[in-house]
This record gives sequence, C-alpha cells and structure tokens, in this order.
Amino acid sequence: MTAPRAVGVRASYDAMPGVVRDWVDDALGSPVVEAVDQVGGMSPGCATRLRCADGTRAFVKAVGTDLNPDTPTLFRREITVLSLLGSHALWGDLLASYDDGERVALLLEDVDGTHPDLADDTTMEQLLAATDELGDVMRARVDARSVDHLVGGTLMQPGLTDQHAVLRNWLPAFEALERLPDAPVPAWVRAGAGEWHARLAALAGGRSDTLVHWDIRVDNLLQRPTGEIVFLDWGAAGVGEAWLDPLLARLERVDQPWFDRSLAASPALAAIGDDAVTTWLVGLGTNLAVRAVTAVDVNLPTLAEFRRVESARFLGAAARRLGVGP
Repeated sequence: MTAPRAVGVRASYDAMPGVVRDWVDDALGSPVVEAVDQVGGMSPGCATRLRCADGTRAFVKAVGTDLNPDTPTLFRREITVLSLLGSHALWGDLLASYDDGERVALLLEDVDGTHPDLADDTTMEQLLAATDELGDVMRARVDARSVDHLVGGTLMQPGLTDQHAVLRNWLPAFEALERLPDAPVPAWVRAGAGEWHARLAALAGGRSDTLVHWDIRVDNLLQRPTGEIVFLDWGAAGVGEAWLDPLLARLERVDQPWFDRSLAASPALAAIGDDAVTTWLVGLGTNLAVRAVTAVDVNLPTLAEFRRVESARFLGAAARRLGVGP
C-alpha cells in the first residue's frame, strides 16, 4: 500500500481564529457540529472535514502568516486556479474563500474518498488515464495564452507559476554544490555539475501555454468509492509543458523499472525523450538535496527530511537510467 510521504504537523480546526470559524458557519449557512482533522501534506494550517447542523458537509483549509509566511500565497493561487476552472468531478469544487490579508481559507467540496493505492497496477493505470483527462479538460477550459497576465504576481495576488522559471530556479543548486559538502548529492552529480547545469538550462528555455497542476502525488489525490481519481491542492499550479503532469503522475514508482517502461505510453513524454526526463530528475533531485540543508522552513519540521528522501528517490532513478553507481 502507498501512503502520503509528505506528512507535516498541522494545526487543528479548533485552533483556527474565531473570525475564520465564524466565516465558515456563515458561508455554509449552518453551524459546524463536527470537525475531523486530516493528515498529509506539508501545510501547517488546518485541513478538516466538516459537518454542519443541517447535514451540510464541506472541507476547509485555512492558514495564517503567523503559522507560515509562504503558505497563504499557495492558498491564494489555489483560489485563482479553481475559480478559472470551475466545477468538475476531477477536482474538489471551490465553494467559498476568505482572505483578510493575514489569513486565507478555502471551503471545498468534501470529496468522499481515500488516498489511492498506487502500488496497485489497476489503480496506477486509472491515475494515468485521469491525468490525461485532466490535461484535456484544463486545455478545453483555460487557454493559458489568454491568462499571461496571471503568471507570476505578488504575495497578495500570486497568480500562476511559470514552470520554465521553476526549472531555472533549480539551476543555482548545481552552482552551490562546491560549497555544500553536506548536501546529500552523489559523486556522479557533483562531478558532472556543469554539464547537468547546461542540460537543465536548455530544458528550461522557451515558454509554453499549457495549464498544469504541478503537484500530482498520492498526498494530493483521492479515489472515490466508485473508483474515480480526484486531484487536490492546486497551490503550485501554473503554465508549463504538456508532459509535466504525466511525468509527475508516474513519480510514485520512479524508483522502479516500471517508471522507465511507462514513459512510452504518454505521447507527450515520448516526444520529449529519455534524456529530457533524466535531466529533469537530476535537476529536481539536486535542488531538493540543496534545499534540505539550506532552506529555513517555518513551522514545517518534517520538510527537510521529506526533501532528503525524495531527492534520493529521484537521483537514484536517474542513476538507474544512466547506468551509473548511486
């Protein structure tokens, strides 16, 4: 069985400020009588299933700058993206949102489901098919070229991520390796840091016009009792390449030969080729390793270890694909 690897320390719904809980009651039209806090994900805010006195159910996510200065930005981006996309069974619908400048909260559809078991072949195939469908639906609903003005932005209006800029932001990790001997990066990456920098810079060039989720992992997925996959947590969504979400959907098994075989089943991944996929894995793995020893994570005590574990998975997969030692 697979289970969420990103498990942080969350505040409870009861710990949320009264102004947020009062807003929830008003937005739902009935007082909350049951709040069941959820685990998984790295936000320090609450993630809670709610039941109201009149039987209404909803899911609330809430956080403030007092818990973490960056998480409200992710929540604001999620509000932007879900407002653009509207309603669909592939994601939990946005019911209402709250933002007073310090605290941000989202009321979402309470999806009946559990995290899917991506160790099961049938379930994994369902995820890959759902990811392809998600891409089709997003392209049909949002022409990313028409929302250029939403890319980037400010803390209060963060807009969409620019995925080429994300890749460019990984480049300094290779430059930092020489002064970070404790970064958990294998010798073969250190020895070829200049070459990997150049390969990643080439992959990061240009611009694209596809809306992408950019955070597809078991933590951010639910499977309904009827089998359908639902995509959650849109705080990283942005404009990127059509191959990004199909690649992320396969990362649960990146440490298995299945991952390499599965790439050919995606036309978008087959088109970019094995070298591009390997370069992406090395870029992400190196960036995570460097951030594991340099980032300051406010109220996110498990994030550094999560980065170490994920970095090892991605760099290990790249080593396997290249036929080099770990």
